[in-house]
Amino acid sequence: MNKISSISLFNEWLDQYLNFEHTPKKNIFWLDTMQFLCRRLGNPQDLTKSFHVAGSKGKGSVSVMIANILQAAGFNTGLYSSPHILDFRERISSPMGFFDDDVYSKAAGELMHLVETVVPSSLPGERPITWFELVTAFAMLCYKYQKCDWTVYEVGLGGRLDATNVILPKCCCITPIELEHMEYLGDTVEKIAAEKGGIIKEGVPVVISRQNYDSCNDVFREIAGQRNAPIIFAQDCGKVSSISYNKNKDTLGMDIVLESQLFSRPIRTRLKLVGEYQAENALAASIAIKTALPEISEDVIEKGLSEAVLPGRFELLHDVPSYPKIPCLVMDGAHTVCSVDKTLKTFDAVFSKDCEAHLLFGCASDKDADHIASLIPFSFTHITLTKPGEIKSSDLPAMEKAFSKAGLSYCSCTDYVKAIATAFKNADEQGVPLLVMGSFYLVAEVKKFLVSKECDLI
Repeated sequence: MNKISSISLFNEWLDQYLNFEHTPKKNIFWLDTMQFLCRRLGNPQDLTKSFHVAGSKGKGSVSVMIANILQAAGFNTGLYSSPHILDFRERISSPMGFFDDDVYSKAAGELMHLVETVVPSSLPGERPITWFELVTAFAMLCYKYQKCDWTVYEVGLGGRLDATNVILPKCCCITPIELEHMEYLGDTVEKIAAEKGGIIKEGVPVVISRQNYDSCNDVFREIAGQRNAPIIFAQDCGKVSSISYNKNKDTLGMDIVLESQLFSRPIRTRLKLVGEYQAENALAASIAIKTALPEISEDVIEKGLSEAVLPGRFELLHDVPSYPKIPCLVMDGAHTVCSVDKTLKTFDAVFSKDCEAHLLFGCASDKDADHIASLIPFSFTHITLTKPGEIKSSDLPAMEKAFSKAGLSYCSCTDYVKAIATAFKNADEQGVPLLVMGSFYLVAEVKKFLVSKECDLI
């Protein structure tokens, strides 16, 4: 079975199960189904040592940073993250890239055989298995066949009842909390923090990133106390002492200096992941590594951090296929008020507020378009609004209303492929940078557009 057909076959099989990412639904989160699957599979989650990372923003970056440090230290490392942009295997891989197809094929075969032989009435509560539970179990089997030494699991949604919360990690991390998925996690940051803090385990140290709300720290402190878990607040035992952007014609990096009482010396490295918030993520990742593996040297941490990349997080492309006059393309899946604000601040820091630029924006219908539009600077000389693809529901009239209320000029198009082509054509004609923002699904559609042989659609 070749690479494409094995993954395609597995994805076709997965499509018959409820996928929360595509079809949000309440009251579908439990741990007992995942525990049932793990027992039937021989508890593959216990075969590797692990880190567990939750939070509203930054958990993907912290996860990939930890994984790259582990890989730099010589460990065979697995990384579980979401969402994927173009290739399903982005969710289940190593810092070095995808596993051999044999690993995915064996894991898929074992999981499909087990599930297809399960008597529905034997499932806990006779509840159906969901897509994310199956993907998580699949990842655990992949790491088994890959013979990973360490794995890093990024939480999907929440934490307390997330499918990943069946692991017993060596260290947990919780990144900044903000109001998100309130219909599922709670309508206050404290309630959301309690759900995220559900990954804190009995006696397992937890590293807390700098929070935007002190009340979240109080929630984490209470949970950690109840579970006798050592709690380390990154802002109390370390700091980012220096940040500077390093940009030339073909690359963009960010030089940082991190200090902590856990380090034998300051950590100095250049990140490919840019933005001041990425420096805070790097600090949390480094402290987590030193907490679980104090023997890992600062040299190794520097190397690992410098190699960490993450698609769709201020991802910069200088040579844009078929559009040679666009000096650079920035793609970011930012879709919440906080993440959009950080992306815009980074864009300003890199390209300066006086630089003309164009914006392509599209978000799902459950996002705060009004607040997001109020953050968009008038320095964007052209704005294109559209749907972020076909998978997520979107409300283009609501986006138009929000941008109009904010006093922004824009053009809009319900046909996202045509909108993408229009945005690229306009940026190319003006010779200005183009920022794509609002949804990982929009980033995915832009990437598909760029690799398509039919780019010239208008």
